[in-house]
Amino acid sequence: MVRSKSVSEKVGTAIVYFILTVMTFACLFPILHTIAVSFSDKAAAVAGMVTVWPVRFTTASYDAIMQDKQFFRSFANSIFRVVLGGGINLILTVIMAYPLSKGIRYFPQRNIYMWFLILVMLFNGGIIPNYLLINEMNMLDTIWALVLPGAVPVFSVIILMNFFKALPEELEEAGRMDGANPWVIMVEIFVPLAAPSIATVTLFSIVGHWNAFFDGIIYMNTASKLPLQSYMQTLIVEIRETSMMSMEELQRISEVSSKTFNAAKVFVSMIPILLIYPFLQKYFVTGLVMGSVKG
Repeated sequence: MVRSKSVSEKVGTAIVYFILTVMTFACLFPILHTIAVSFSDKAAAVAGMVTVWPVRFTTASYDAIMQDKQFFRSFANSIFRVVLGGGINLILTVIMAYPLSKGIRYFPQRNIYMWFLILVMLFNGGIIPNYLLINEMNMLDTIWALVLPGAVPVFSVIILMNFFKALPEELEEAGRMDGANPWVIMVEIFVPLAAPSIATVTLFSIVGHWNAFFDGIIYMNTASKLPLQSYMQTLIVEIRETSMMSMEELQRISEVSSKTFNAAKVFVSMIPILLIYPFLQKYFVTGLVMGSVKG
């Protein structure tokens, strides 16, 4: 028999739902506002009349984006960075997490490497030493300056390592009995079983590389090599003189305001993550939970 809820329980449930609704709207409002501004008339956007619904609907900002060659060049740079950087992150994460998941009996130096990883995660050399190192290695103004400094995401290594720990040791013993070497055991047995955690750390890597902007500003000297977020940051922060603009840029500015133009670019830059996340979301919670069951 199902027990009916008391008045206090109903009130408590209503309060929880109310708080969750407010928090959901607080998270969605910036996105909805950005989309609404991007589709609004420039006068309405500048006057602050737009909330979550476009005022005097227009696609002028998106028409202007179609003419911005640098935007699409930076968009392609970011996609290339995500593919290259995400691939490097994933490979190094797997080949580091698997041996570190083994006990001292199989890997006597495990604790030394773990302390080294934790030390690297907690302490950083700083911007100037990193810049000098990148310059000394002749990586300035190259894609390697963006992907190699963060090639080993320690947090992802720990998540995947704990997931590997949670898998039965009998799987590895069965592989050894069949004559498989450690590489075969890792690639053909453990990696397929770790799909939820691998999807989780891959999502972290994709979002991290896509949203990064500061390293692009520091390490890239050529405008055509800027990733998308770095390019957009320069658009929002820098104030350019009209005498330095081309006729095409001046015409675009006359048709749209910088507010609607930048809002449209922000929304377009969010689309790849919004498209990828639903496919990886089902693995997200499972990967985090299973990756935290053991220390």
